[in-house]
Amino acid sequence: MTVADSAPRFRLPSVDRVLNWPLIEALITAHGRTAVVEGVRAELAAQRERYDNGGTASNAHASSGISDETIVEGVAHRVATFLSPSLRKVYNLTGTVLHTNLGRAPLPPEAIEAMVAAASGASNLEYDLGTGARGDRDDHIESWLCRLTGAEAATVVNNNAAAVLLLLNTLALRKEVIVSRGELVEIGGAFRLPDIMTRAGCKLHEVGTTNRTHLRDYVEAVSNKTALLMKAHTSNYRIEGFTAAVDEALIAGVATAKALPFVVDLGSGTLVDMTRFGLPHEPTPAETLTKGAHLVTFSGDKLLGGPQAGIIVGRADLIARIKKNPMKRAMRCDKMTIAALEAVLRLYADPDRLVQRLPTLRLLARPAHDIEALARRVQPAVARWASAYGDVEVVPLDSQIGSGSLPMNLLPSFGLRIKPSGERRRAGRLLEEIASGFRSLPVPVIGRIANGAFLLDLRCLETELDFMALFDGASAT
Repeated sequence: MTVADSAPRFRLPSVDRVLNWPLIEALITAHGRTAVVEGVRAELAAQRERYDNGGTASNAHASSGISDETIVEGVAHRVATFLSPSLRKVYNLTGTVLHTNLGRAPLPPEAIEAMVAAASGASNLEYDLGTGARGDRDDHIESWLCRLTGAEAATVVNNNAAAVLLLLNTLALRKEVIVSRGELVEIGGAFRLPDIMTRAGCKLHEVGTTNRTHLRDYVEAVSNKTALLMKAHTSNYRIEGFTAAVDEALIAGVATAKALPFVVDLGSGTLVDMTRFGLPHEPTPAETLTKGAHLVTFSGDKLLGGPQAGIIVGRADLIARIKKNPMKRAMRCDKMTIAALEAVLRLYADPDRLVQRLPTLRLLARPAHDIEALARRVQPAVARWASAYGDVEVVPLDSQIGSGSLPMNLLPSFGLRIKPSGERRRAGRLLEEIASGFRSLPVPVIGRIANGAFLLDLRCLETELDFMALFDGASAT
């Protein structure tokens, strides 16, 4: 026997042998043969590579090089990792309520139940139960949107960018769209309004300057090449100082006099007056239509508090043209989105209880003193777990609405601050380690790093006991 023949890698069991072990057979019963075979092959290959590189394995027997238990544990871990979902629940403690990267608006129970019902079987998605004829999926939400906004008609697509793209492609193909230069916004992911116009097949006609646009700018820009006038709500930034903007009613007057549509992209699009909940005012579709806009676009998953959707409301003849565009089918919402959106819109029929029933509004209107009390209750559990990182303190913080909504308006909040102990020169790396540690919890906890500390803003924490259970009987290191 050669030295190579006696090396541990040649004493590893074969794939077929491992598959016949009782514990591996149990894995096959639980997860299926395909995933387990893949896991066995990967684990044996990893063990061979480890020995080839001169490594050793824990629990290894001198006679066999590695124990059966070690292989089983490795296979089980690989199978579990392979089959674990990529999209996971997390705790959003960033201080940004409508966080695009974390899924934006949390849905109310009514919407979740409606989605489950729609997904679990057949439904009348595009079927008229009264006539027995084919229906339109917009029918399930159009009457609600008209009731809540005062519009003549409405249609829905998969997000607000799609709504703007579809509207422009329908009404302004190969023609000009007049927009104030100060409203040519860029949203997350380098997504720009001028790019949307280009893809829609229309030409941007900028008027005014970055900080000042006057009514005469719109009047002088109108020509036989003009398809419509547009106003975009600058929801993710604000220009202050020497500024001037034209009121929607005046722009609508110009458009009406020239027999042109006037459209407004509101972006976030709340359906109610936010001031009634102690929040800053945000223009609503109803207000915008009352000022003379012919069409208004807005999101379903921001201040409205529903699923991802792009909503267009306004004049019936214009909505009818938009719905006939072949691109509408490519952008339409699925049955679960329609079900969730209808359920959320129904909640608006009872505005007096809306803040209690709609999670987005409930989180935004949450009093700071309630959040402070919550922070003091959870602080001991977090402090025990994170003691190796540094002290955990209750501190006042500022939350923001997020997703481009009222970016300059901050909401008083409270949370926990962890300032790493140790040398200052290592502080940056220690902060990343703290953030990574919280992300590695069974339910990842997402905070933010600011001012030399790791912060957990508790405005969006509603499942207090489940959160505290994450830290029971364990430490970060």
